[in-house]
Amino acid sequence: MSRLTEWPMVGVALVFLVVYAYVVIGNLRESQVHWPFWVMQVVWVLFAVDYVVSLVPHTRRWFITHLHELAIVLLPALRPLRLVTVLSVLQRSAGAALRGKVVLYVAFTSALLVLMAALAILDAEQNHPEANISSFGDAAWWAVVTITTVGYGDHYPVTDLGRWIAVALMISGLGLLGTVTATLASWFVEKVEETAANSAGKAESRGRQQSDQR
Repeated sequence: MSRLTEWPMVGVALVFLVVYAYVVIGNLRESQVHWPFWVMQVVWVLFAVDYVVSLVPHTRRWFITHLHELAIVLLPALRPLRLVTVLSVLQRSAGAALRGKVVLYVAFTSALLVLMAALAILDAEQNHPEANISSFGDAAWWAVVTITTVGYGDHYPVTDLGRWIAVALMISGLGLLGTVTATLASWFVEKVEETAANSAGKAESRGRQQSDQR
């Protein structure tokens, strides 16, 4: 069942991402424009259904390791956190197709994380009276320097939700760096083993030729 819903959920996730970006960057309120909020609510219901469909065939361990998805489903008021589900859906399908290509996978994941973190932090911060992240440009810059752990400190979250988003992005950045390092190390080891195997094969072949000549 999960395979049947995989790509349709990618489409749903992309719809949510586009509409969410439209609402956040435009700093829209439901009293101004109704349709984007209705679209996001419908998409969120589909996310909840997808969570239930994913939960049914799995064990208790899957439930425990996906508690964050349950919390996001049960707390729809935390709108920026819905992007975690969007990331999960996109990673589960589109990301899986790129795992064999390290550069493309890292680029895809990094761009997705930066975009979603920028939208989430802007949504959480831009209407706070003491906010210093008030435009998408500020949010994108903050997301880039945060995920790379540079942290210039010129832009920073002042709300509690914004700080939690920052923590999640920092952890994601470290995890992404670890994944890249492990992948490169595995690639080097594989190449060394291939070289050693080829050298051993050539040595064995030469040994056989010498034996035949004798």
